[in-house]
Amino acid sequence: MTANQSKSPDDHKFKPRKPSFNFAGLSGEWQGGSAFATAFENSFSMLFPQGEKVFISSVKAFEDKIDDPKLLNEIKAFYAQEAIHTQQHIKYNKLVCKLRGYDLEKIEEPLRKRIAWAQSALSASRILAGTAASEHLTAILADDMLRHKDHFVDADPDIAKLWYWHAIEEMEHKAVAFDVHLAIGGTIKERRQALLFNTFHIFKDVFRILCMMLKHDGKLWSIREWWSGFIFLFIKPGVLRRTIIPWLSFFRKDFHPWNKDNRHLITEWENS
Repeated sequence: MTANQSKSPDDHKFKPRKPSFNFAGLSGEWQGGSAFATAFENSFSMLFPQGEKVFISSVKAFEDKIDDPKLLNEIKAFYAQEAIHTQQHIKYNKLVCKLRGYDLEKIEEPLRKRIAWAQSALSASRILAGTAASEHLTAILADDMLRHKDHFVDADPDIAKLWYWHAIEEMEHKAVAFDVHLAIGGTIKERRQALLFNTFHIFKDVFRILCMMLKHDGKLWSIREWWSGFIFLFIKPGVLRRTIIPWLSFFRKDFHPWNKDNRHLITEWENS
């Protein structure tokens, strides 16, 4: 038996939660009254149902290569968490499109096409590297959200509750795909290339969808909205600016998601 394929802390255990949410606030500008910030968050949600299905399948492709009981347990918890994330974001996405008149099919079609291309053109190991890279991106955004507590300071608390819950679980399983990729002999070159590729396409999709939403709402050409969005993302609170250094850490030769043990943020949130 190959021991210690899991590189997470010895006492780290996690399991899926089964939350319920009130999504009524999705009908308006729930993120601080800002059309841009609201569309930015809603656009991110649109990526999760398709993306998380790929994340699960990419790990399942190599599950038979794993014989560390700890990592196998983490894999099962990862599947369960991602499946519930998918369910909740499907509800979220359908409702926000219904309430605001967005075309969900038009939003999702390019995502499905690129996923189909990736599954036909890329190796299973490279797709798994993409999952590890995407999990790094979501984990550092989650860390920033929970650490600074200013991302949703003026947001509808019922909608913010979903994002905080999702952030907690992204942090908990942040190393699962990474450890599986290490265990199967995946290369650092694959992971680095995947982070560059996935970061570009994730934010390209976010801004494509954001523009569709702002156009539908008659605010695509609002200088005020775009300026407020720039401030939100890069100045105050600067949610993307603050994640640049953590994003770059992925390129270190000795990088592992649990080099930074931030579980105290989970405890703080659960006790709040």
